[in-house]
Amino acid sequence: VRTSENMFLTPFLQTMHHTSSAVPTLVQVATRTTYVLHNIPACCSARYNLALLAFFGFFLLYALRVNLSVALVDMVEPNTSIAKNTTSNVCPEHSSTINVPRNTTGEKYSWDADTQGWILGSFFYGYIITQIPGGYLASKIGGKLLLGFGIFGTSVFTLLTPLAANLGVGYLIAVRALEGLGEGVTFPAMHSMWSSWAPPLERSKLLSISYAGAQLGTVVSLPLSGLICYYMNWIYVFYIFGALGVLWFFFWMWLVSDTPEMHRSISHPEREYILSSLKDQLSTQKSVPWRPILESLPLWAIVVAQFSYNWTFYTLLTLLPTYMKEILRFDAQENGFLSALPYFGCWLCIILSGQIADYLREKQNLSTVCVRKCFTLIGMIGPAVFLVAAGFIGCNYALAVAFVTISTTLGGFCTSGYSINHLDIAPSYAGILLGITNSFGTIPGMVGPVIAKNLTHNNTVEEWQTVFYIAASINLFGAIFFALFGSGEVQDWAVSGYHLHRN
Repeated sequence: VRTSENMFLTPFLQTMHHTSSAVPTLVQVATRTTYVLHNIPACCSARYNLALLAFFGFFLLYALRVNLSVALVDMVEPNTSIAKNTTSNVCPEHSSTINVPRNTTGEKYSWDADTQGWILGSFFYGYIITQIPGGYLASKIGGKLLLGFGIFGTSVFTLLTPLAANLGVGYLIAVRALEGLGEGVTFPAMHSMWSSWAPPLERSKLLSISYAGAQLGTVVSLPLSGLICYYMNWIYVFYIFGALGVLWFFFWMWLVSDTPEMHRSISHPEREYILSSLKDQLSTQKSVPWRPILESLPLWAIVVAQFSYNWTFYTLLTLLPTYMKEILRFDAQENGFLSALPYFGCWLCIILSGQIADYLREKQNLSTVCVRKCFTLIGMIGPAVFLVAAGFIGCNYALAVAFVTISTTLGGFCTSGYSINHLDIAPSYAGILLGITNSFGTIPGMVGPVIAKNLTHNNTVEEWQTVFYIAASINLFGAIFFALFGSGEVQDWAVSGYHLHRN
């Protein structure tokens, strides 16, 4: 294009400048289009500013999600938090307790193990309800308001958590469920916004930056919440993170717009670049094609992949610490760094894989579907292998930490695999599609740990190996299913004119 411009376009422009007043206008448009496509910097651009603000939003979102699991240890009286399962005597006990003065002024509650389970699980029951409605509302009113008020509402309810705990366990469960309702709309809303903001060859980069905030939020909030509980009071865990969420909300509402056309400070070349790159991929239909969506095999490939990946994800991050404590007799919570290490590895992998994915598509001319399938296979088969290996590590705690870190890190490839595939197959309805897949993806978080607990009544190594085999098999099935039926092309029902042709 540039060679053609130098050889033909410039002389043509010079010649026609003296013969016609209309033709130069057309040539200027062509020249401007060439400039738009090749000279749009990423630094300080509106689309990357959106990714950065979204990064901090999801950082706080996951900090608000996981802080209760840390604070709950200090909220419960010690004699009521004893697990029902008996600890195995297969491995010798590790002792790393250090007697350090700490703050003990926080209120204590007499909640048994079942009550604690309801408190921790109540979030998911609210979270699953607003997935599909969130995607639908985002397509109607825009993702900015929905995402902003979703995080704002979650922050406000987090600030109310200490009060709810004092009023009674029922109030606390209700507040956590309401937090789940607020968080449930956030991912569909963000996907809906990226359908208008992310050029096709930059999707992996932009989405990986924004969603990587979730992993880093976990990395920071786990040890930081522990330190706040240790030296201050557990109530400040909720006050500090809740206040930061409210502060973020004002920056989000001030600096972000739903579409490039509505942005106040975006440059004209960047706006033209984004709009021109998406002009053939978006639909102007006001009605949602529900039946074609639900009949779409590429969508169900994403559903199966997300369900399978989340089953292994929750098994790995929820139950492997229990395995290390009950079988290996080493509590991972004693070391905040080791608890956060798997999440840090996943965050790093998400950022790098996003850059690599778009490089392979843009520079190496690999097809979108090839990149999505390869990254999904790596991100799902890798964790499955190391999950099975975790059942055969004996009493080697260092190896257990290494396996869980490698497994979680490899899972980060899925963000540039099936996780953003909604935008490839139906950009206009990406929020709705994510709501559908996230609804199915939430189910493993609710039932997976329960099934695993029922399989490990005696805490034997053989019982835990069965748990790991089941999770790994589900993950392998999901990877193969997506590899067979996944797609990288915009579906017919997702573009303008489909309904007209059908009718």
